[in-house]
Amino acid sequence: MSYIFLQKLFMALILGAFIGIDRQLKHKPLGLKTSMVISVASCLITIVSIESVHKYAIPGTTTMDPMRLAAQIISGVGFIGAGVILRRSNEIISGLTTAAMVWAASALGIAAGAGFYKEAATAVVLIIMAINLIPLFFKWFGPRKLSERNLAILIIVSPSADLSYVIDELHQEFLKVKHIKIKDLKDELRQIQLVVSAPEKHRTTVIYSKIKHITDVVAVEVETISS
Repeated sequence: MSYIFLQKLFMALILGAFIGIDRQLKHKPLGLKTSMVISVASCLITIVSIESVHKYAIPGTTTMDPMRLAAQIISGVGFIGAGVILRRSNEIISGLTTAAMVWAASALGIAAGAGFYKEAATAVVLIIMAINLIPLFFKWFGPRKLSERNLAILIIVSPSADLSYVIDELHQEFLKVKHIKIKDLKDELRQIQLVVSAPEKHRTTVIYSKIKHITDVVAVEVETISS
């Protein structure tokens, strides 16, 4: 009896683990366990799909597609990917990279299940490089815009505040306003919701302190938006 299926499943487990470790180190929704389950399950479905052709197809009578089940994995895993995509109240969407990694884990499982070990191993190395090393290269040597990050800022100002003055002060701190939403609160207070891009070298704590000291600012909340 051939135990090559063990080799395939074990390879899928290792490849999925690489994806999971990368996400877990960054505290993303897709963790080690989830990515390994996705990769191994995708591998299993691919093995079943391929082996079913040899086991149940009758030569000259039954026509079966050995990758039919595997093709359904891509659409099925989309439900998991959608679960890690978040839409925030400031209209910013995050989690797209993690959703792509869910899809990648299933693709690696399919490749391992079909016996393409070298291709799968090469792909996982390139994926990890694309997520970690290549962005660093462009951050150091590419256009300045690539070294910026997005921040979600919530500011509560007093009734006497000049909103234009507050926004101008943000610009002076090298913050580029990409989205703005203003809302009235109780006691004539006003709320400003902003999405800004800031240079990577500007610490979030420093930005918070500087906004806090702007005239008529009552409260501040700053959050880094990650992909």
